Amino acid sequence: MKKFVLLASICVLLPALPAWGQSSPQSSSKDALSAWLRSSYAGRRDNLIDSAEKVPDDIYNLRPGPQKEVRTYGQIIGHLANFNYLWCSQAKEEKNPAAGKDFEKLETRAKLTQALKDAFHYCDSVYANLTDASGLEVIQITQENGKETHVPRMSC
Repeated sequence: MKKFVLLASICVLLPALPAWGQSSPQSSSKDALSAWLRSSYAGRRDNLIDSAEKVPDDIYNLRPGPQKEVRTYGQIIGHLANFNYLWCSQAKEEKNPAAGKDFEKLETRAKLTQALKDAFHYCDSVYANLTDASGLEVIQITQENGKETHVPRMSC
């Protein structure tokens, strides 16, 4: 188990090294990793919300091919909302407020975009309160397939 936690921690920390190494000595802090992760999250959140808002309505039902098992653009947006609620509720160690909902089934751009915004809003407090120490705490999560495992909070 200790090897798994160490490996998972390395996997979470490794992508941060290039950005961390570029910081100047004056800008270093005791929570540099969580600050980097918070910044990365905010950038991706804003890009995804902007994309959801700017893609035309008719693209939301677009599928890259005839395969029904491949998600449409709208289903991808719904999937992102579903999993933001799932992972952030586990990082908060609380009940998923969207349990039982499937945002992939929403049919309009307005509803999907709002679901995505709401999911990110729910996650914002996870990142706002994150420290390097709290991010490295090992928590128990339930994966999509129902399997329970232990991971660093920062990996959620």
